[in-house]
Amino acid sequence: MKTFLAAVTAAVLLSAATGFAAGKDTRVFELRTYTTAPGKLADLNARFRNHTCKLFERHGMENIGYWVPLDADKGADNTLIYIIAHQSRDAAKKSWAAFQADPDWQAARKKSEEGGKILAKAPESVFMSATDYSAAIKAFSGGDRVFEMRTYTTEPGRLPNLHARFRDHTCKLFEKHGMTNIGYWSPQDAGQGADNTLIYVLAHQSRDAAKESFGAFGKDPGWQAARKASEEKAGGSLTVKGGVKSVFMKATDYSPIK
Repeated sequence: MKTFLAAVTAAVLLSAATGFAAGKDTRVFELRTYTTAPGKLADLNARFRNHTCKLFERHGMENIGYWVPLDADKGADNTLIYIIAHQSRDAAKKSWAAFQADPDWQAARKKSEEGGKILAKAPESVFMSATDYSAAIKAFSGGDRVFEMRTYTTEPGRLPNLHARFRDHTCKLFEKHGMTNIGYWSPQDAGQGADNTLIYVLAHQSRDAAKESFGAFGKDPGWQAARKASEEKAGGSLTVKGGVKSVFMKATDYSPIK
């Protein structure tokens, strides 16, 4: 019994120290991107801060993280990116229906749009599943950090190879070089990249720290060996040309993850 308890305690401590989940997170995650009309981002943030986030929780949706891009060409003045969690796709459908029908939401939306529509177009939504190697996805404040959302598009049939490389090598090497793994996901729907896309979020102490970390990561012999071996096994590059996209972001003041 003592041996068993010691093993369990060690596993819990290891999980806490590394940030990696002991088992796969079975929640359904939803990545949503909002593009506002000119000058309306502050109004959108105010609506989320004062009303939307609380109403999400009321209707069974879990607030995970809310971010605004840092660079003008990525939407710094008109874009809000966020991730929420649901217990299932059916739960998501029911939650959104209840949210839309909520009189408090309808009143908040009407009040916030007295000066004109806030959104320039319909929100973009991607339902996702956490990978089996994802860090434990939970609220955590690490100070004034910079976040980075990265999206990888693979060559046909090579997504499992990419997952294997992240699972066995990349995530650990990121941590080694000062990057914090926030979460790793794959889209659920075929039309949104279920068979060829990996989406993940990292945290850095600053933009300069991100540059230094990736520079050290790229030179690491462990990474170079892992990349070479994975590409030899797959028969070529795991990602398509131009298939790695990056958006640097800052957390909003109301984001659970900061």
